[in-house]
Amino acid sequence: MGFFLDMRGSTNSSQTGEGPNIQLGPVPERFGLITLRTFLVPSPIVTFSGSIGLLGELGDTYAVEIVRGADYDPSEVVYRAEGVLGATGANETQAFNAQDLSAPWAIQTVYSSYISGVSTTVRNGPEVFTGIASTPFL
Repeated sequence: MGFFLDMRGSTNSSQTGEGPNIQLGPVPERFGLITLRTFLVPSPIVTFSGSIGLLGELGDTYAVEIVRGADYDPSEVVYRAEGVLGATGANETQAFNAQDLSAPWAIQTVYSSYISGVSTTVRNGPEVFTGIASTPFL
């Protein structure tokens, strides 16, 4: 059984239609940033969850990525999921869950969530990114 170390959340918008109304593009854009304290625990387990609201056309594609660090670096991606919107003109909230099982042995670690996709898709909220750090053992 592990022990809780830290929990943080980042809310960019809390309701559908309240979002930044920014079009997606091929370059990943950050929508969440958290710093988790792991207190130099060896091999901490970090669990993520989040959601992002999108408005687009049937078949629009997007990708959600979680990156270790404050800036986008493809070599630091710990999670990537690709999706396709399924409702024409409807608000869709895309949820994700992930883990970093190779989290660094550090006092604290920064994680960022990013999204990219086709330009006919708009980020319209909600946008939430949370993380929980725990020990891997008793």
